[in-house]
Amino acid sequence: MRGFEGRVAVVTGAASPIGQAIARRLHEEGAKLALGDLAEAELKALADELGAIAVPGDLSREDVTNALVDAAVQAHGRVDILVNNAGGGVIRKFLDHTPETLRATLDRNLWTCLWACRAVLPHMIAQNYGRIVNVGADSVRNGLWEHAAYNAAKGGMHGLTTGLAREFAPYEITINTVAPCMVRTPLVDAAKASGNPLFQKFTDVIPKGRPAEMTEVASMVAYLARDEASFVTGQVVSVNGGSTML
Repeated sequence: MRGFEGRVAVVTGAASPIGQAIARRLHEEGAKLALGDLAEAELKALADELGAIAVPGDLSREDVTNALVDAAVQAHGRVDILVNNAGGGVIRKFLDHTPETLRATLDRNLWTCLWACRAVLPHMIAQNYGRIVNVGADSVRNGLWEHAAYNAAKGGMHGLTTGLAREFAPYEITINTVAPCMVRTPLVDAAKASGNPLFQKFTDVIPKGRPAEMTEVASMVAYLARDEASFVTGQVVSVNGGSTML
């Protein structure tokens, strides 16, 4: 399937394992890509592999996010798809957080999303078309252990989704969130191998009995970014093996 021929996609947090899976899926379906992330070397390697634009930097800063979107528009004349995948939480007990870790969690997960939406929406309004897909968290729904601060940030993203979806629906712009449970990344594999007790606790709440695969998350992102998902907006869609239902 080449559902994204002629489409231009911006992916934030693209150098992360999940971001790479999403970028590769969009590329396989024909999208032209502009990729952003803090990890410059990994980002450049992925961009070289996919023939994409790479803009490294801290996407919680408005100027960096604007530079990423501007690069996409200058190269391709438009932005059709935004995937807000930038994130990463400091997972710890709430009272073990410091002011610095709390700010970092909000910056990485919420401010990156806010700035990116502000940057792309004027272009999407002008072309009367757009798809924004945020990568949220199923832990917002199930109150996972040691996730309170992370859930505050991702919950803000979920709330932003519904508000923006209603506001920009008249412009043929859909805005949705994909909310994964624990995903099998190298970090999760390492936690399992080390016998980290949180790995088993987080797995036990998933009826399927395993983490999601990165490709399973990327598949839902790709669906919501397609033309055929034109009547799906303002939704938080869990990819979670049943860890929350309804």
